[in-house]
Amino acid sequence: MIPADDGCSLWATSVGDGPSVLLCHGGPGLWDMFGDLAASLAPALRVIRWDQRGCGRSARRGPYSLARSVADLDAVRRHFGLATTAVLGHSWGADLALRYAIDHPDRVDRLCYVSGVGIGREWREPCRRNFTARLGADFARWAQLNERDRSPVEDRELAILQWTADFADRDLAAGYAERMATPWFDINFECNALMDDLTDEPELAARCRNLTVPTLILDGAQDIRPRRAVDSLAEALPSVTRVELPHVGHVPWLEGPDRVRDVLIDYLTSHRA
Repeated sequence: MIPADDGCSLWATSVGDGPSVLLCHGGPGLWDMFGDLAASLAPALRVIRWDQRGCGRSARRGPYSLARSVADLDAVRRHFGLATTAVLGHSWGADLALRYAIDHPDRVDRLCYVSGVGIGREWREPCRRNFTARLGADFARWAQLNERDRSPVEDRELAILQWTADFADRDLAAGYAERMATPWFDINFECNALMDDLTDEPELAARCRNLTVPTLILDGAQDIRPRRAVDSLAEALPSVTRVELPHVGHVPWLEGPDRVRDVLIDYLTSHRA
């Protein structure tokens, strides 16, 4: 466990050898689900994983804020003795990784923005429509669970149902979602409620225009969150590479593992010490 600067204990682990990449999981309020990705990258990279405060194996305590999360991420970097590192964030973690790079560009030598939602909030309504359509007949059960108090078992059932919408292949979606939910740690709904809507579009766009850290935007074309929402971010960043995987949803390393591995290893090892 790693102590944050306010004493909160943060779970973290490292595997592999080579140029470093520090992974930031999605949520907010979830936990690290990068086991498959870390294993695929470890032959070429030093992969560092951690659970954000209040989540998974880290201490379940606040305060919860974007600034606090940035400080916690920096504590993880320091613990592993990294002057600079690549930072990869997925979904909400992509927003965290981006903010960290903006606040500490001298500590980030590559940024990987995976399945993020870009700048602004215009993605939310089409995402809701796409979610309903993707769930199909399962939407009724999801809505029933979502609208009532639930047992811990039902929390897991709801999450798995919800996560099936993140995959393009409906035949395999339940298996992928089950993998994400194993091992299971209770969702921190307090953290989720406080951290879920932190985008300030004008301020963020302006700061992105000054961010010189080389950035990879990696998307699945079948993500229910519309990829056009990321266009403004790609346009704002001065040094950006964008890769879109055609038959992949929101969790690309599960649906397109070989392609994701190759893209990330190539990007994260090229011209880096």
